[in-house]
Amino acid sequence: MKSAPLSYRRIFRFWLPLAGTWLMMAAEGPYLAAVIARLPDAAPNLAAFGVAFAFAIIIESPVIMLMSASTALVEDAASFRALRRFAYGLAVLMTAVQVVVLLPPVFQAIARLLQLPADVAQLTHGALAILLPWPAAIAYRRFRQGLLIRHHQTRRVAYGTAVRLAAMSLTALGAFLASGMPGAWVGALGLSAGVVVEALASRAMSREVVADLRRRPRAPERMAALRLPSLVRFYAPLGLTTFIALSSQPLVTFFMGQARFPIESLAVLPVIHGVTFIFRAVGLSYLEVVIALLGPHREHFARLRNFAVLLAVGATAGLSAIALTPLANVWFETISGLSPELTEFALLPLAILAVFPALSVALHLQRGVLVHARHTRPTARATALEVLTIAAVLSVAIHGFDLVGAVAASFAILAGRIVGVIWLVAPSVRVLRGGPATETPAQNESDSASTQAIG
Repeated sequence: MKSAPLSYRRIFRFWLPLAGTWLMMAAEGPYLAAVIARLPDAAPNLAAFGVAFAFAIIIESPVIMLMSASTALVEDAASFRALRRFAYGLAVLMTAVQVVVLLPPVFQAIARLLQLPADVAQLTHGALAILLPWPAAIAYRRFRQGLLIRHHQTRRVAYGTAVRLAAMSLTALGAFLASGMPGAWVGALGLSAGVVVEALASRAMSREVVADLRRRPRAPERMAALRLPSLVRFYAPLGLTTFIALSSQPLVTFFMGQARFPIESLAVLPVIHGVTFIFRAVGLSYLEVVIALLGPHREHFARLRNFAVLLAVGATAGLSAIALTPLANVWFETISGLSPELTEFALLPLAILAVFPALSVALHLQRGVLVHARHTRPTARATALEVLTIAAVLSVAIHGFDLVGAVAASFAILAGRIVGVIWLVAPSVRVLRGGPATETPAQNESDSASTQAIG
């Protein structure tokens, strides 16, 4: 029996809070950087905060997809307990990794490898220590947020992010006014306080959902899907996807040092990333929408695809309105504070990435279909190919065509995303033609051979 028709209005109301959540999270970094810039010794503290933040993001990257996993898998008491145990175990593991990184001999070796000045290294170590609650708090709140999304309570997810920003702001402001703490540590303290408060808020807001799940029994024949090996087979590709994706950032930075105008390129790339992220958030927020609304027989795919087309066109039009018009100068010079010379370096790279939001929507529509059907391995392969393509295009563009670093980076990032989207076409089509999405993580292994053939 098929579910009731899915209206575009319902999709929009479901998606909008999640998009708002991503946009609010995008404001964290610039906001805290603005606070740190107003404290003493701004330059080394900004550098240390950036390095510590990058470390924290990479360490906690395996837990990011717990929200998608929770949205896809938790449907009763047994699946709730099983994924909760898995989430807690992953949180402990990632926290242990961060503790190891913080050990003085290990951290000193990393600092030497990165050639960090002594003062920056000391500030970075302290900031990373303050960020120690990050992996566990983020794992917990993303697990709980997935429960809310599955039960169509996306507004509560946005409320939680608003609470997080408020807690972060108050903590950073209090430390800014009432202590002599270095700026990098002020930023780290604000981030840690924010995610811990958001985790607590997510727990409170999902209490009714959890109570409902606890009343739902699970058929004995379906319990095999909840065993740890099955969950690992399902989740490992998702966790690997985010880890691989984040590796592209240091990869691009490495190649910039070999390109023409490296300093200028490194200066404008974060600003370009910031403006594109605003429009890429449209696609990032669509993943859980697809997982939650696709339907047991994927009967709502046509509506979700059509809505995705509208999102892709709208987001690309918005970015193009900035990238391809005089608004680019307004954004880079007036809003971002770049000099006219740096603005000239940023114009072409942003124009190259004008279609990137549409590709982001397409990629997350495909990923949503695959996660809904428990076919997660193709997503990791697609991300690995995307990063490899970025590396290959950067090498050719810089060493073969001698392009300016920022231009080469934009071409590489765009090419990588195109390859990733194309790679997921076959597995996505196969899933959509495969009948009811009743596969379990355990069954995912039995399908791995055929998935590999098209993946």
